[in-house]
Amino acid sequence: MLNDKIPVTLILDNVRSGSNVGSVFRTSDAFAIEMICLCGITAVPPEREILKTALGATETVFWKHYTITEEAIQELKFNGYVVFAVEQSDSSLALDQLDQLGSESKIALIFGNEVKGVDEKLIPLLDGCIEVPQAGTKHSLNVSVCVGIVLWEFFKLFHKKREP
Repeated sequence: MLNDKIPVTLILDNVRSGSNVGSVFRTSDAFAIEMICLCGITAVPPEREILKTALGATETVFWKHYTITEEAIQELKFNGYVVFAVEQSDSSLALDQLDQLGSESKIALIFGNEVKGVDEKLIPLLDGCIEVPQAGTKHSLNVSVCVGIVLWEFFKLFHKKREP
């Protein structure tokens, strides 16, 4: 059923912009994800810019704040999640290869700071990286745009797995 939550949680690692956070909430509502972990300096509701962009999605998507991103990662892993950074790396899995993740049922995805990306000290704590293939010269996307692209792929993947 399309109204069921998909077993995906987002971790926002020090995302500066309240507008980006609000957009992530709105996209997370659209794709019915389980939760957003707001970490470090990431703004939290009811910050004005978040509410302006989220258009009520802060009321429909569960969220929790963590002072330190590592705490969110540890808690999610303890609760059976596999945790991936959405980040470019030498060993990252291309987004169009998600079927290689196997039958893992609960996934957490870390999206990083608009300038610095995911903090590199977090990478050894993770199960891997997923990369959005890009052909342009900048090789970077706005974090809220990236969340939309990645969540669409996970939404399709989980609904495909549920088909009879």
